[in-house]
Amino acid sequence: MKEVSIFTPLFFFLLLPAAVVSIGVNYGTLGDNLPSHTEVAHFLKTRTIIDRVKIFDVNPDIIKAFANTGILLTVTVPNGDIPSLTNPRNAIRWVNANIKPFHPATKFHYICVGTEVLHWGPQNLVDNLVPAMRVLHAALVRSGITDVKISSPHSLGILMESNPPSNGSFRPGWDVGNLAPMLQLLRKTKSGFMVNPYTYFGYSPAYANFCLFKPNAGLFDKATGKRYTNQFDQLLDAVYVSMKKLGYPDVEIIVAETGWPSGGDPQNSHANPVNAAAYNGGLLKKVTSGVGTPLMPGRKFETYIFSLFNENLKGPSLDEKNFGLFRPDFTQVYDIPILLKKPALPSAPVVQGKKWCVPKPEATIAALQSNIDYVCSSNIGADCRSIQTGGPCFEPNNVRAHAAFVMNSFYQMNGRNDYNCDFAHTGVITFTDPRIDIKPHVGVVQACGYSYCESLRCLERYELALDAYFICTGQFIVMSSFTVFCYLEDMENENLSL
Repeated sequence: MKEVSIFTPLFFFLLLPAAVVSIGVNYGTLGDNLPSHTEVAHFLKTRTIIDRVKIFDVNPDIIKAFANTGILLTVTVPNGDIPSLTNPRNAIRWVNANIKPFHPATKFHYICVGTEVLHWGPQNLVDNLVPAMRVLHAALVRSGITDVKISSPHSLGILMESNPPSNGSFRPGWDVGNLAPMLQLLRKTKSGFMVNPYTYFGYSPAYANFCLFKPNAGLFDKATGKRYTNQFDQLLDAVYVSMKKLGYPDVEIIVAETGWPSGGDPQNSHANPVNAAAYNGGLLKKVTSGVGTPLMPGRKFETYIFSLFNENLKGPSLDEKNFGLFRPDFTQVYDIPILLKKPALPSAPVVQGKKWCVPKPEATIAALQSNIDYVCSSNIGADCRSIQTGGPCFEPNNVRAHAAFVMNSFYQMNGRNDYNCDFAHTGVITFTDPRIDIKPHVGVVQACGYSYCESLRCLERYELALDAYFICTGQFIVMSSFTVFCYLEDMENENLSL
């Protein structure tokens, strides 16, 4: 293979990703059909604007999956563990077990000490919450970890009043006894006060547009002279006023959870995809705009949408199962601008007389798995070894990629008849060679200073793994949203020598 010259700096610059807005997401795992943690981390990094993730435990497999991705990870101490963490020795052990082995490869952002502790109790947890936060922060510092913050998310049940926002106040008892000392700690450690404002739970048909960021007359707060055109602003300003009354208006507010379900129980007809798209689309625009709220103009709020996936093991209500932005196969439940825009790539050439079998974009994961089982469980002529662990086409390890390979292998080895690509109507014939000319992409590889075998990582570094092309030991792989083809043919015979 000839040496590849680096193409022009201008062309290379054009391939770099444009600046995009970013958002956080809550990543729950209560489903029996969810993709692997590694697939999730790769998807978020290469396909979405999501740059921070919050999980509800300290699952080491998830923590390891986000290593070296650059994505900020927030982990959670289970509520039941709070009392033990008031003991400094226990706190050091906890840090040594759950943070230190993975830091700094995994970029920990926050440790949430419990979830909605004041709301759910019991009193023993409430009384130990702030002391545990203090001791855990000290354990991090003692361990030499100074870039990870401590906080604790709250439901808006902590508010005594929120309408109008000028009347906002924390519930008596919690205000001075729990929230004031917590805010004092957060100010001292330069950490954010986490709240979970769900306008979904305050929905009424009369105020539908107000809850969904849609045009409406708004609500006027006479005390401040401010008009509110959405409930999200109203709730955040009520929190701000409550903090101000305790003397802590300067502490950052973080939206730790908010969202809207795309489906629900029959009595909750407002849980539907149209409303979910309206709310989360409006939320995305709101929190990334820098407009702020009437009482906090110019602020951007670190925000985590609830949630990443629909989770079929949650419940008991259907609403709880359907808060996801994505289905388990990474398709969007509804359309909001959370996916990265795909960079323009050269058109694939049409090769005279040649055909390939590819999965249809709408084919379900279950159907594609059935195709794999059919082809690989019978001696019917197809290469299934390549998608086994350690095989040249094992990565990416997901059903759609493996199905793409075995379906085309079966088609090519069994006569290339149209019916060989039917697969219960989940396959389609294409005359477009999926092996797109790789010459410009190899330029990126060489510019990154990597060998051909490492070029995929290089492309990922520049967020061009939406379609990653690489050559390794005579192997040419095309990765895309729907297909993966792995060819072990002689590169010279394919006229791909450079």
